[in-house]
Amino acid sequence: MPKEILMQAKVLIVEDDRGLGEMLQEEISDAGLQARRVDTAEAAITLLGSWMPDLIVSDLRLPGADGLELMRRVQTEFPENMPDILIITAFGSVAKAVESLKAGAEDFLTKPINLEHFMLTTNRILEKRMLRNEIKQMKGLLDGGDTFHGMYGRSRAMLTLFQQIRQVAKADGPVLILGESGTGKELVARAIHCESKGRHKPFLAVNCAGIPEHLLESEFFGHEAGAFTGAGKPRQGLFAEAEDGTLLLDEISEMPLPLQAKLLRALQDGKVRPVGSNREQQVNVRVLAATHRDIEQLVKDNDFREDLFYRLETFPLRVPPLRERDEDIDLLAGIFLAKQAFAAGKPIRGLSERAQEMLRNYPFPGNVRELYNAIERAVVFCRNKEIRPEHLPARIQKHTAQNTEGTGRQLMNAIRINEDSLPSLEQVEQHYIRYVVDKMNGNKRRAASVLGIARRTLYRRLGEPENADAV
Repeated sequence: MPKEILMQAKVLIVEDDRGLGEMLQEEISDAGLQARRVDTAEAAITLLGSWMPDLIVSDLRLPGADGLELMRRVQTEFPENMPDILIITAFGSVAKAVESLKAGAEDFLTKPINLEHFMLTTNRILEKRMLRNEIKQMKGLLDGGDTFHGMYGRSRAMLTLFQQIRQVAKADGPVLILGESGTGKELVARAIHCESKGRHKPFLAVNCAGIPEHLLESEFFGHEAGAFTGAGKPRQGLFAEAEDGTLLLDEISEMPLPLQAKLLRALQDGKVRPVGSNREQQVNVRVLAATHRDIEQLVKDNDFREDLFYRLETFPLRVPPLRERDEDIDLLAGIFLAKQAFAAGKPIRGLSERAQEMLRNYPFPGNVRELYNAIERAVVFCRNKEIRPEHLPARIQKHTAQNTEGTGRQLMNAIRINEDSLPSLEQVEQHYIRYVVDKMNGNKRRAASVLGIARRTLYRRLGEPENADAV
């Protein structure tokens, strides 16, 4: 457990022996943890109403209610955020301490207290609690209804994509996955595989742009021993390795034309011929292809075979760019931040409102990958409890500054302010609202976010019905 996260933990000492209580409190404080001390179970319950610790260290024998009764009251009165309990007991009360373990205490220690053993036990309990909370938090993110096989989204564009994936996964034909760089095309391919009947068979992905042209055919279809220089022994190709499973051909637009013809035959006949062999091999593979380029234009330019394009286009899927799913930016940023802050051992709770606004208004040409990298960079440079604008990459800060600088001047020109005819406040407000809507390309959700008003209010100011668009 990262030390920075552990140091956020709070410990309450419940001990009527003042000397022992102060010694334990001092030991915990010296370790960098927050510690407070009370003398009785009643005082502990009162304090819990305003200061909830992660761990209660309680003597079993206390004036009034004992440690066991304290634990039962904590369980009853604070079930949602119940702290862990560490019991301290005299040697003669071990049986009672065992009873406390059965009732829910994490552990017990006997007097006289060995301080080194005490701190080791305290840290172990706190680390276990922090890990439990982290697992719960991550499970909440994953089970929150906004994820689909590793992809996160609650926007209409992503929910539509998830449904399309479910539908095409049931078929056997090729799928052409189109989308800009950084949108998550490989995640879409993996989701199709996981939803298909071959989900328990291999999933292989190959980047067609990352393999030397003279090795592509061998990589796909395999080769016989001696087929070319360096082919000392026979090798299965990717089609054979992915038998009964799924093969993703990423950046298929980079595949040379001669190999495209052989790929087309493999798709049509279900047969491949290893390099150097005179025998064909039957294969059963679901082929998915992905590209960030305009493949229809490549066909027009004779840089991609038309017949292969139509064969792959049996089930086309388009992965939306991040600018078309702006509702997902806050969700994605929060998930990326939670994961990276925990990995870095930094107690970062979230993003400031201004930082969130900057992310929402940035176009993200690099899509989800660029957002991930932006959060990663922000976590590295953040020394506060939240991500602030200065922690974000310079290009995002610059984009915001440029927009802010031009807004006033453009707005003044738009409403034609001059000394002879000053507009009313209502006129200025109306012009500015329409200016922001125009800058957001008509996206009412984003415009309302920039203006800091509800979408219902925005529609009313524009004189439009609330269902005027689907944005």
